[in-house]
Amino acid sequence: MKTDVEELSPTRVKLSVEVPFDELKPSIDKAYREVARQVRIPGFRPGRVPPRIIDQRIGRGPVLEQAVNDAIPELYGKAVEESELFALGRPEVEITSLDDGKELSFTAEVDIRPKFELPALDSISVTIDNATVTPDDVEEYLGSLRERFASLKGVQRPAESGDFVSIDLSATVDGEPVEDAQASGLSYEVGSGSMLEGLDDAVTGMPAGESKTFTSELAGGEHAGDQAEVTVTVHSVKTKELPDFDDDFAQLASEFDTIGELRADTRQRLEAMRRQQQAVQARDRALDTLLDQVDVPLPESIVGEEAHRLEHSMHEQIQRAGADWATYLQMVGKSQEEFSADLQEQSRRSVKVGLVLDQVARQEDLGVDDAELSYFVTQQAQQMGVEPELLARQITEGGQIGAAAAEVLRGKAMALLASRVKIQDEAGHELDYNALLGVGVGDEDAGEGGEDASDAEDAGEAMEAAGTGTDAAAGTDADAEDSAGEDAPA
Repeated sequence: MKTDVEELSPTRVKLSVEVPFDELKPSIDKAYREVARQVRIPGFRPGRVPPRIIDQRIGRGPVLEQAVNDAIPELYGKAVEESELFALGRPEVEITSLDDGKELSFTAEVDIRPKFELPALDSISVTIDNATVTPDDVEEYLGSLRERFASLKGVQRPAESGDFVSIDLSATVDGEPVEDAQASGLSYEVGSGSMLEGLDDAVTGMPAGESKTFTSELAGGEHAGDQAEVTVTVHSVKTKELPDFDDDFAQLASEFDTIGELRADTRQRLEAMRRQQQAVQARDRALDTLLDQVDVPLPESIVGEEAHRLEHSMHEQIQRAGADWATYLQMVGKSQEEFSADLQEQSRRSVKVGLVLDQVARQEDLGVDDAELSYFVTQQAQQMGVEPELLARQITEGGQIGAAAAEVLRGKAMALLASRVKIQDEAGHELDYNALLGVGVGDEDAGEGGEDASDAEDAGEAMEAAGTGTDAAAGTDADAEDSAGEDAPA
């Protein structure tokens, strides 16, 4: 077999393949067996029709057609492998010549992984927020904890901001009651602004037993956007009472006996939380900095596939939420053209992230073992609310093991990148990524199987949220080989 490679662009090539006819013999023999099972010729049992009889009665054309379609995927995969290419997505295959008994020629255009160089990871520097926990931060947290244990006490006075009132609401439009705008026994915090516009002004100063009518725009239902006359009736007024901030409260709200112990534990928890936030910030800024320093030519077809995938996913989410696409665009304040432009930019970043992280993984010789893949599947199953065994079976049967492994590998590449770059906070203190995660020096090897697997999950979530789920860019030679047959013309 002879293969010539023509570079159409930095991200796309055209393979011209010439195959001696004898290399098609296994596929031709298989095609004869298949045709023999399908045809019914008097005097011969199904599957026992000799090739010469098939040629006489059916013709050799259908056999050659089936043989070529069967052989093309393997031949294409072999050509890609011998040319040392990394194909992305499906190839466009065209048979250019089929000379029976002599030669088969075909071409295949396909996107490939572009070649680019990464800077030394330890040459990258990022600055992240300080993690200082102040006494005010501790008191603010403890104050919110007291709020959670507050109780409501009825008062005999007009409602004030911060009070909780029990109310009935009814609305009319043009004098006609609005069925889906009637409610009774609602609990509402005065001043929260969480219901109808104008409600806070109406109920402030109202005592229990009083009603008032005001004008407001309805936010939902059949009359959404219409001006309505809304009547509110206050049934009770309650004020929030916070528990005393003493040792009794510490015992009620925690496992500690004294306020001092609770305050000290709160500081430790906040410091640990800030360190985790620093770790996430360091990882994200390390990736952003690396992306800014690398010029990567992007395969446009892969970008298009990613944009299509993202938009399809968003349409499904909106439908599950019971909304329609026009309403969603109105909510986000974008036209379809503006949304498509944003999605295209998001998809370009998504594909670039995948290509760069894949390059980091190859450059650092990272791999994925069974334990890491199992951990990833377990975490995904927990998020989806399904049994890990069920998800593992679905991934295996759906041929998605490669995609799952790619996500784990990119997560490990993301974590390695963050551990290699120079990190300092705004105060100028040098920081260590693994220390921020709480991974000790002796735990680093274990981290690749546990922490790094978790990082892979986190990276996958971050990439999805930012439009960087890059399954399309995770193509393999085997994937390309499997898909070639579907595009081979008859």
